[in-house]
Amino acid sequence: MAWVVDTCLLIDIAEADPAFGVASAKLRDNKRADGLAICPATDIELAPVVNGDQTAQNEFLFNLGVTWPEAWHQADTEEAHRAWHRYVAARRTANAPKRPLADILIGAFASRFDGILTRNETDFKTVFPSLTITAP
Repeated sequence: MAWVVDTCLLIDIAEADPAFGVASAKLRDNKRADGLAICPATDIELAPVVNGDQTAQNEFLFNLGVTWPEAWHQADTEEAHRAWHRYVAARRTANAPKRPLADILIGAFASRFDGILTRNETDFKTVFPSLTITAP
């Protein structure tokens, strides 16, 4: 199938992040043969990295071996619905840090793939306990 690449890894690579860039690129390289995909939410989150230039972003993703677009399915919506409910319930009892909705969408999307490549392992593990997570 394929691995879903989280936005943070792509930003690390695009910006040659001094702390995470090399490790994120190595992880991407190690999983490239398995196939790499992004969630539609990641496509949106990357806009500031390329100054809103969709053509430049598509070229960046192509050069990294990341396929786009992968279709959003009804099952993704249903998984995101369940995950958002779990997250909000945990927040109401003060047991969860604030998470952006995009992470819920990305995690739900990744749930039907091989897993997710991210350096924000804890963020996904708490909301998606059965998701396969690989970190640099």
